Amino acid sequence: MPWTPNLSVGIDEIDEQHKMWFEKAEKLFEAGKAHQAKEYIGELLNFLDEYTKKHFADEEKYMLSINYPEYAAQKVAHEDFIKRLAKLRSDYDASGGSLLVILNANQIVVDWLINHISNMDKKIGQFVANK
Repeated sequence: MPWTPNLSVGIDEIDEQHKMWFEKAEKLFEAGKAHQAKEYIGELLNFLDEYTKKHFADEEKYMLSINYPEYAAQKVAHEDFIKRLAKLRSDYDASGGSLLVILNANQIVVDWLINHISNMDKKIGQFVANK
């Protein structure tokens, strides 16, 4: 599932980071389908983990800078997702690089990201637009 304009938050930096997230998640999915080497998929998982932490930190810093009232709920959601990513990585490693694990992980990640953007991140853009 690629990033689409209806997922735009309306804040360029956040939207660009979301686009990159979707691009890498799609590469992870394609690598799994193509039975790419476990190391390559492992590198992509590492990238997604690091990029997610950077994105969340940037997003949280931005929310604080605008005194966003739902910052605390966003922070909790971000922390929960980072834990979920760590579990996905652990499950992948424990499975010996199972294709099924990586495909399921990708679906979980994309579903969460779409829901998070649609239900939480878009509110940041609305807050800024209404200021």
